Amino acid sequence: MRIERICRYPVKGLSAEVLGAVRLTAGEGLPEDRRFAFAQGDSPFDPAAPAWLQKRHFACLMANAKVAAIRAAYDAPSQLLALQAPGQAPLQADLATEAGRSQAAAWMTEFLGEEARGALRFAMAPGHAFTDIAAKAVSLIGLASIQALEAKAGMALDPLRFRANILFSGAAPFAEFDWIGREILLGGARLRVFKRTQRCAATEVNPETAERDARPQRWLREHFGHADLGVYAEVLEGGLVATGDALAPVQPDLLG
Repeated sequence: MRIERICRYPVKGLSAEVLGAVRLTAGEGLPEDRRFAFAQGDSPFDPAAPAWLQKRHFACLMANAKVAAIRAAYDAPSQLLALQAPGQAPLQADLATEAGRSQAAAWMTEFLGEEARGALRFAMAPGHAFTDIAAKAVSLIGLASIQALEAKAGMALDPLRFRANILFSGAAPFAEFDWIGREILLGGARLRVFKRTQRCAATEVNPETAERDARPQRWLREHFGHADLGVYAEVLEGGLVATGDALAPVQPDLLG
């Protein structure tokens, strides 16, 4: 099996950053993945005591399809976040400053309009990631699994709908489900797969048009008897992972 694409999403709900390679660290997800979020005005998120919260407390594709129209770019060394969207002036915000974070929050509040539940806040906290599950993990999907769903749905589905960190080829459809509880070698890293990824209404949103034009949840249930696509894995041993690297489940008798 082969790694075909590596993605991270610096701002929860916003566009992907495609990477050629990334260095994973034990106990962590991808660096800079879901590091930031826009907290809704009524969100209880407290940066002084960061805790995992459900996605509804933040601007997200599940509730706010229009955020798919935003093109975001984050440069970690300079801490600059660029945001642009149709009908709105582009913004470059310095996230190292309170003024820059406030500018980004005001921009998103204006963009969401009636969907904003009060003034949004730019949310960040050291060591915290705004992921869909509380555990720090890497998400993986086999391209064959997406293709099996496409065949049943009768339409093409951009893999970016499913916002995985790792897309891989060379496995049978849904083969990744068989890895639950097993270790895998991913490039130079070792991971343990621990959970299937249950899909939500975010997958309805076309990442190019920002329209809800598909029903992956419903199609998965109708044709496969579940609403799962992809898996989560924890990083046991860090290492460099690159596009083109191999992915291989570890045979149980080799685990020592």
